Amino acid sequence: MQSLKKCILSLTSSYKSIINNATISKPLMLTSNIHTSLNLRIHDEIEDKDTTKKWLRYNKMVFPPQEPGEKPRPAFVNHMKANVQYPPKKMWYIACLVRGMSVDEAVKQLSFCSKKGAVIVKEAILEAQEMAVKDHNVEFKSNLWVSESFSMKGNVMKGIRRHAKKRIGRVCYKYTNYFVKLEEGKPPKHYYLPLPQSKEDLIEDWLVKMRRRRVGNSL
Repeated sequence: MQSLKKCILSLTSSYKSIINNATISKPLMLTSNIHTSLNLRIHDEIEDKDTTKKWLRYNKMVFPPQEPGEKPRPAFVNHMKANVQYPPKKMWYIACLVRGMSVDEAVKQLSFCSKKGAVIVKEAILEAQEMAVKDHNVEFKSNLWVSESFSMKGNVMKGIRRHAKKRIGRVCYKYTNYFVKLEEGKPPKHYYLPLPQSKEDLIEDWLVKMRRRRVGNSL
């Protein structure tokens, strides 16, 4: 018992000496509140994984000068609408509608589309068109076409709906991220590959399939 008491007294005395020697100018700080380089690096990695920020970084890309005789590189601009309250599955149909169209034609088609997503896509295309003229040195705003148009899932807010007899149901308010890319020049004749076949090619393929037919269990 005496040895245990001596150990406790020595510990208390050493602790008091440490407190007395500590200066007021250097207060104690919790290390958990200090941002280290590791935490900052993890934060940067999380930001890099965010596709919404990656899409807009393409506008800041700097390409090397082209060689003489090389095909001119068309100007482009990327734009997006983040976290719009509209289901991404419904937005996908409208995003596919304007792919491969010129800007003027896409605006016309969306003006006659009676969907809420059509208004959102139309606003995004017009904003991207204005950005192309102001920030990316595009001479004619009508000389642009929609090279990429797609939607992705955004935030999902969950709520409740009250029912009879003190029961509740879950409600999901879905948000979507819409992405669009405009390129300078005329749109291609066939946006989707493979290219559609002519009438003669279709007839030849049909004849080959008919001639390959065989009757089963025959000579």
